[in-house]
Amino acid sequence: MSARPVELTALASAWERQATASRGLYSWLIRQRISMVASANDTGQLFFIGADEKKGIVFSQAKFSAAAMGLATFSQRLYLATRNQIWRLENGLQPGQLANDRFDRLYVPRNSQVTGDFDVHEMAVEDSGRIVVTNTDYSCLATISLTHAFKPVWQPPFISKLAPEDRCHLNGLGLENGKVRVVSLCSRTDIVDGWRHHRADGGVVMDIADNRVLAEGLSMPHSPRLRGGHLWVLNSGSGHLLRIDRATGAREQVVFCPGFLRGLSFAGDFAMMTISLPKTGRLQGLELGANLDQRKAEPWCGLVIVDLRHGGIVEWVRFGPEVPQLFDCAFLENIRCPTALTPGSAEVQDAMTVELKFTSGTA
Repeated sequence: MSARPVELTALASAWERQATASRGLYSWLIRQRISMVASANDTGQLFFIGADEKKGIVFSQAKFSAAAMGLATFSQRLYLATRNQIWRLENGLQPGQLANDRFDRLYVPRNSQVTGDFDVHEMAVEDSGRIVVTNTDYSCLATISLTHAFKPVWQPPFISKLAPEDRCHLNGLGLENGKVRVVSLCSRTDIVDGWRHHRADGGVVMDIADNRVLAEGLSMPHSPRLRGGHLWVLNSGSGHLLRIDRATGAREQVVFCPGFLRGLSFAGDFAMMTISLPKTGRLQGLELGANLDQRKAEPWCGLVIVDLRHGGIVEWVRFGPEVPQLFDCAFLENIRCPTALTPGSAEVQDAMTVELKFTSGTA
């Protein structure tokens, strides 16, 4: 790959002045050799948080035209689901190259699949390369289609019809052995918008291999993950990260967080989640409100990092009022300071990389 020298001029952002971080976050990022990315569903922003040994914590962002939702991340590639598109971003830097003498990853938008708005929430890329998303409007898992908005690949057995009615609020998915294995749903209802009447305790996590319910009685569950013999899930309606033993079903509340939980990423002994300000009226009937009151706490929007060995929040990033909602997040391991370009920006026009690999006998 050949590339022009990279000079970025539009990375400074007002939100950086409105974000605060825990005192130990910089040294934690350096020690762990890690950085972070998060999506903002209300504002369409993709936020990056890295570390520069000379300038401390580095915040940057890219702006998308519609709600930024699910993420699937790799060292050289990112996928982002927005309201009506699935974006693929590729690292435009050569090994050892830095942008602005700082960024060791520069994710450039290279492809956009137009899907239309069927309310994608989480997404994953299986080992086969298949992109799978939670199609929340149609109550199913779906993949992209070359000729249509989407192709359904699984639906809950209680859903009698694929219709844009958000019947059960299927919102999260988790991989095992490179394939989607578990999903989270806010209820098992089969009627338009029926899940809203079961927010307090109607949530379930299902194994899609055999349509088996792995956990039930949950409150607005999000982001199921399989790791280390356990099912991990965000019980967003109560504000807790849960750890569930897959063999016995025993549950443990690992940590309480002061906001509405979504997005869950792991690295070593640590987990990261987004917390958001609850939308107007959305705490009614949920334990989260009572749990906040009990602790005399106010909800806020940001990222929290939890040490799973003792269940404590060890580091955090807090956003100002300009960013009330986050959706997904991911650790970027062995990446010190990443950033991305905004589609349609001047920087994208100049991000001209060339794949210099010729096939024998061709011009």
